[in-house]
Amino acid sequence: MRIVTLEEHISFPEMTQKIPKEALGGFGQSERMQQLIPKLDDITGERLQSMDDNGISTQVLSVDSSGANLLSQADAPAFASQYNDLIAQRIAGFEQRFTAFAHLPMTAPLAAADELERVVKEYNFRGAMIRGLTQGMFLDQPQFAPVFEKAEKLGVPIYLHPGLPPKGIADIYYSGLPNHSGMAEALACYGWGWHAETALHVLRLLYSGVFDRYPKLKLIIGHMGEMLPMMMVRSERAFKPGNGGANQRTLTDTFHQQVHITTSGFFTQPPLKIALETFGVDNIMFSVDYPFSTNEMGIAFLNGIELPDEQVRQIAHSNADKLLNLKL
Repeated sequence: MRIVTLEEHISFPEMTQKIPKEALGGFGQSERMQQLIPKLDDITGERLQSMDDNGISTQVLSVDSSGANLLSQADAPAFASQYNDLIAQRIAGFEQRFTAFAHLPMTAPLAAADELERVVKEYNFRGAMIRGLTQGMFLDQPQFAPVFEKAEKLGVPIYLHPGLPPKGIADIYYSGLPNHSGMAEALACYGWGWHAETALHVLRLLYSGVFDRYPKLKLIIGHMGEMLPMMMVRSERAFKPGNGGANQRTLTDTFHQQVHITTSGFFTQPPLKIALETFGVDNIMFSVDYPFSTNEMGIAFLNGIELPDEQVRQIAHSNADKLLNLKL
C-alpha cells in the first residue's frame, strides 16, 4: 500500500544559526532537541532508509522552526527564499520520495505570498507550513490576507503548525516551573500548549470569517486535530452563525469543507475514533511527525486501524494525493 506522510520535519544548521538566540525565548534548546539535530538535517540518508524499512512512499518535508517568523520584515524574505532553495536542492533527484511545504516570511506578508507562488511554480512545493503566531498576531489579522489569497488562487493548502509561545504568554503560563529535563518546554509546547494554541488559532479563523472570505482555501492541522475533535460539539454551539462572529457557516460545515487533519504524533485508536466521528474519514491523513516520532510507531498505528481497506487507503495516501495533487 502506498503511504504518504505530511508532517515530517527538517532543520538545516546553516540556517538555524542565523536566528538570534534571544528570539527563541529559551525554547527549543533542550537536550532532546540537540540530539535530534542530525536527524533533522538528514534527508536521503537515515531518513530515506527508515522510509524504505517501513514502507513509506513519500514524505512532505517542512522546516522545524518558526525560522523566518522570528526575523524582521527586512530580513525574513531572503532567509525564507534561501531555505526553500536549499530544500529544493537537497531533494533534487528524489522527487518521487520527497516534496515540501514552503517556508514563508510571514513578518512580510506580501513577500510571503510571492514566495509561496515562486516555490509552487518553480519547485512544485505542495503548499506552505506556517508555525504559530507572527509577532504575537494570529492569522485572522487583515495584513495576512495576501497569503490566503495566493494559496486559494494556486490551489494549495496552508498547514498551520504550532509555534513557539510569545514571550508574554510564556511568562504567564509557563514560568515559575521546575525546569529540570525541559519540563517547562514540554508543557509550553508538545505536551499541551502547542495544541491548545493551534485550536484557538483555527477557531479565530472561523469566527473572524476567514474561511468564508476564502471558500476554496484548504487548511491542514496536525496532531489528530489539535484538540478540536473533542471540543467540536461545544464549540459548534458557541460559534453558531449570528452569534456575533463574522462566520456565515456552521463550524461543522466549515471544517468538513475546508479543514483537514493529520495523525502526526498520535498513535492510539481512541483519538482517531473521535476524529472519524467529527471530521470524517475524507478529512484525515496519516502522518508521523518524524523524527520526533518514529516511523515504526506510525506504521504500527496505521496497521492497527480497524476500518475497511478502502478507508485505510484514504488515510494512508489517497486523501493526501488528492489534496496535494501528488502525481503517481
